[in-house]
Amino acid sequence: MSTQVEEQTLTLEEILSSLKEMHRLILWNDDFNTFDHVIYCMMKYLDYTESQAEKIAWKVHNEGKCAVLEGSFTEMEIYRKILQQEGLTVTVD
Repeated sequence: MSTQVEEQTLTLEEILSSLKEMHRLILWNDDFNTFDHVIYCMMKYLDYTESQAEKIAWKVHNEGKCAVLEGSFTEMEIYRKILQQEGLTVTVD
C-alpha cells in the first residue's frame, strides 16, 4: 500500500498575498453569556471603551453577530482562542 502526497509549491507573491488578506473576528449571539461579560471581554482583550463594547453587545444581541476585529488570519486566530476561553462564541471569517 502506497500513499502519494501532492506537494503544493507557492510563489513568494502568493505567500505575501495570503498574509495581506484581511480576516474578521465574528462575535455571535448565544444564550449563556451576559451583556456584562461580553462588555468586559471586549474591553479587556480588544481594548474597546465601555461605550464601544456596550454597542457591540447590543448589536450582537439584536443582529445575531458582529465583526469585532479585522486583521491577519494568524492574529484573528489568537484572539478567537482567547475569547473562546472566556466562553464567548467567536469565529474567523
